[in-house]
Amino acid sequence: MKNINNIKEIGNFVRQTRKEQGLNQTEAAGLLGVGTRFFSELENGKETLEIGKVLQVLNGLKIKIKFEHEDQ
Repeated sequence: MKNINNIKEIGNFVRQTRKEQGLNQTEAAGLLGVGTRFFSELENGKETLEIGKVLQVLNGLKIKIKFEHEDQ
């Protein structure tokens, strides 16, 4: 499990996962139903991306998301 603290880290994790699956950005975008530009912006950590599409990509790449409360 990896702790993610910002969109740049999400983008890096998406890039790493995509490469591990042997896909380039164009292939991944086509398979996951998003545009190549969107996919590139996600991997580069653009902060204003539509959350629904981000989740669509994460689900399509089989990246699980887990939320927890941090003890204060």
